[in-house]
Amino acid sequence: MRSTPERGTAASGRAPDAGGEPGGGPAGKWWPLAAITLGNFLLLVDVTIVNTALPRIADGLGATFTSLQWVMDIYALALAALLMLAGSAADRYGRRRLYVAGLTLFALASLVCGLAPDAGVLVAARAVQGVGAAAMFATNTPLLMAAYQGRDRGVAFGVWGGTSGAAAAIGPVLGGLLTEYVDWRAIFLVNLPLTAVAVWITVRRVPESHGDPAARIDWPGAASFTACAGALTYGLIRGGEEGWTESGTLAALGGAALALLVFLVIERRVQRPLLDLGLLRRPSFAALMAAALLLQAAAFPYLTFVGLWVQNILGLSPVQAGLAVTPMALMSLLVGALGGRPLQRVAPQLPLGVGLLLVGAGALLEYALLDDGAGWAALVPGLAVSGLGIGAAMPVLVSAALGAAPPQRAGMASGAVNTFRQLGYALGIAALGTVFADALHGLRPGASRTAVAAAHVAGLTDVLLISGAVASAGGVLVLAVVRGHRPEADGRRSRVRGTDRGRLGGRLGAGSGAARSRAE
Repeated sequence: MRSTPERGTAASGRAPDAGGEPGGGPAGKWWPLAAITLGNFLLLVDVTIVNTALPRIADGLGATFTSLQWVMDIYALALAALLMLAGSAADRYGRRRLYVAGLTLFALASLVCGLAPDAGVLVAARAVQGVGAAAMFATNTPLLMAAYQGRDRGVAFGVWGGTSGAAAAIGPVLGGLLTEYVDWRAIFLVNLPLTAVAVWITVRRVPESHGDPAARIDWPGAASFTACAGALTYGLIRGGEEGWTESGTLAALGGAALALLVFLVIERRVQRPLLDLGLLRRPSFAALMAAALLLQAAAFPYLTFVGLWVQNILGLSPVQAGLAVTPMALMSLLVGALGGRPLQRVAPQLPLGVGLLLVGAGALLEYALLDDGAGWAALVPGLAVSGLGIGAAMPVLVSAALGAAPPQRAGMASGAVNTFRQLGYALGIAALGTVFADALHGLRPGASRTAVAAAHVAGLTDVLLISGAVASAGGVLVLAVVRGHRPEADGRRSRVRGTDRGRLGGRLGAGSGAARSRAE
């Protein structure tokens, strides 16, 4: 997809409103930032806000463990599967238009989630939520690039990035507060007034921008990628429930393999692919995609099962359960705040590789300290160490992927790395949920509370061991394969940024932090 210069951006960097008038003074120019940051915050919070509500959802809807897996997983899966497609559609049909459509769909799906009469409706509505979130996530970065220039752009991306990090810390606690003092349905209904505000500001204050309105969208590639991701996730969850040799499991996994093959064939033949497979022939880029998937799969999904353990077995309230996992988020925010600029000055494989190793060490430390008699405090040292690793790795992940790709593929590289991140979370929930469920399946009806507690701990320690091993393997892979930018490549990229920033900025369709590293 080619990009054309951004449309509708005032020369001063102020965002015009819907009618083309400037934002109106120093204060008015920040309205686009408010609208885009609010939407970004909502879609990221909804990844984790459900964690602390899962036991209450299970009680309220009579949901099985598998249904709870899908409540968590389907949102991330839809977000991952449609992220690159949404970026292409935004380039063609207009980024503000798609952002408003995404906000509207997100709000309607949140309403259905909040009113869901059973687990099936909740899962379906969460899938639609993920579709809306993909449209929002794919457009917020290029909209900011179009709305701001120069120093204002740096300020805008600083605020936007800070709220992205805050979402991880606030999600579990906010979910706990709403669940405990209102109702679990409030975690979805709270989105309605906030999305209404975001839509109102966007329509009035955010300028429209396009990439290439004449570009064709790779619908076959998008369909085959979505089929592959969905079938693989379904196969992993079904395998844990029905067995790995069961016909439905084998059919799903076989279908995933077939869809992947179809996707690869399509991407080699279409003129404008969702993913240029030539990028994956670059060892550094391929290793970074693997690192994005492994980091997200190892660092966050296990917190879902921690939440079940601390509430169902230790008896913590939803608020206490949310607070129990905040050491990870707080340490991540601290490292990001204090080390963000220095981390960008070193070879990217160092903070990313070491960060993954720290995530692995944290999970393994939790594994070592957790036993049948342990309380929630046994998790704190490991969560803090993992938080250090997340804070080191996340800020450089997207910029490292951009550095490993040609400048003309910046938008595609940004979309790919965020797709692999979300896919890692979805697959992590599915795979680790299977491991956790295996430990619970051995319980007989009427098992004692001691036996139930032991099964939860056994499942959680298995999950922690796998998470630690996966993150450690990712760290070794990055340190062994990924290389820093060659000086001549850096110079070439600098010249491209100076002469063609508008076009490249528009291509950062799914960038979660990419533009921040390029902002002035």
